[in-house]
Amino acid sequence: MTGTEEEQMGITRFNRREFSLGLAVLLPALEARSSGAPAWNPGISGKAEAIHQEVRFAAPPKRIYEVLLDAAQFSKMTGGVATEITAEAGTPFSLFGGLIRGRQVDLVPGEQIVQAWRSQSWKPHQYSLASFVLVPDGAGTRVVFDHTGFPAGQAEHLATGWRDHYWLPLEKYLKA
Repeated sequence: MTGTEEEQMGITRFNRREFSLGLAVLLPALEARSSGAPAWNPGISGKAEAIHQEVRFAAPPKRIYEVLLDAAQFSKMTGGVATEITAEAGTPFSLFGGLIRGRQVDLVPGEQIVQAWRSQSWKPHQYSLASFVLVPDGAGTRVVFDHTGFPAGQAEHLATGWRDHYWLPLEKYLKA
């Protein structure tokens, strides 16, 4: 096959150096995938308009639901930070000493939490939608979390915040 035929068919030939550089970039990613250690995936959509995370906990859905919606437990989980929250649809909440505010939109006990959710740093009256679906997973729970409607440019910060301020403290709290 001539170079012209290869070009027409979309075939690209690499020299040894180009091939080696490509492998050098690809191998660490393949190694991480095959090591069994899960890599952190912040779950940010391609356009950074949504966050989708799935996290597993060694506790039943009812327990996860209670911790996320009980002021005393949520406050204890977050290190004693002021929390105002109830498990009643339509009620307002305030988390992390007022840094996060919102309203309970829809609650299905032990199954789902949907909140209008905002950071105090956002423009007034700007809310996003945070949804926690609690899926039984053996003796534990898989939390299927989706966050949409937040301001542009906030995805990475928020995705990391969910991990650092919700998922990791919740895991630690449940083990205590």
